[in-house]
Amino acid sequence: MPELPEVETTVRGLTPVLAGERLTLVEPRRPDLRHPFPVDLRQRMTGATVTRLGRRAKYGLIDTDRGDTMVFHLGMSGRWRIDPGEPLAHDHLLLETRAGRRLALNDPRRFGFVDLWPTAELTSYPPFLAMGPEPLGPDFTAAYLAGALEGRAAPIKAMLLDQRIVAGLGNIYVCEALHLAKITPGRAGGQISKARLVRLVEAIRAVLEAAILAGGSSLRDYVRPDGELGYFSKEWRVYGREGEACECGTIVRRRTDSGRSTFWCASCQRS
Repeated sequence: MPELPEVETTVRGLTPVLAGERLTLVEPRRPDLRHPFPVDLRQRMTGATVTRLGRRAKYGLIDTDRGDTMVFHLGMSGRWRIDPGEPLAHDHLLLETRAGRRLALNDPRRFGFVDLWPTAELTSYPPFLAMGPEPLGPDFTAAYLAGALEGRAAPIKAMLLDQRIVAGLGNIYVCEALHLAKITPGRAGGQISKARLVRLVEAIRAVLEAAILAGGSSLRDYVRPDGELGYFSKEWRVYGREGEACECGTIVRRRTDSGRSTFWCASCQRS
């Protein structure tokens, strides 16, 4: 599933094509993805000018001068294609700008979705109501994390995947950040010292920034809007590397927690 770096990479790829441009074509090619397309999507977006593109957690945001924001989620297999040729079977939404640029939202598994919400009321968009701070934003600090984890016995990995604590983190980047911070995934969140939380916040930021710089991680279906792969998978420290040697020489382990694979090094991540 595309995670925060993949969505951020997508938004950055769409920005030079859409920002400041008027939409002359908005064409849903089926009635729904995971959820139905808004019934008035074509009417509300055709003729609108895109004023800004952004991201909240794993959601992409396309603001317009009509006071509406198109919210998109890439689901398991979604991606935007820039200036495609003939539409493919799984191109489910087409956009065209006055400058003649075309975009296609391609989603073979149809777990993604597109929604419309008033831009001025985005904080009240239902999926955003209970979300924690952005991990790359100023509110995500060691002090904040210490307060959010205080007294919690749940494993730190599960806590970081809880969108109510921090928005947008997914399995790949939590495994990578915990390894960089040298914290074992099963450590009780409330038992981690303030000094280690400082190190953890720094590790989360470093891993996400490196992943964005590399264009994300291409897993199965994810491809950047320009058609290129994301290359951060070549930099994975532990994720997907069960049975291989960690940088310390110890063999990387894997276990399953709540249906997700956890990768870690028992030597580097002892505490």
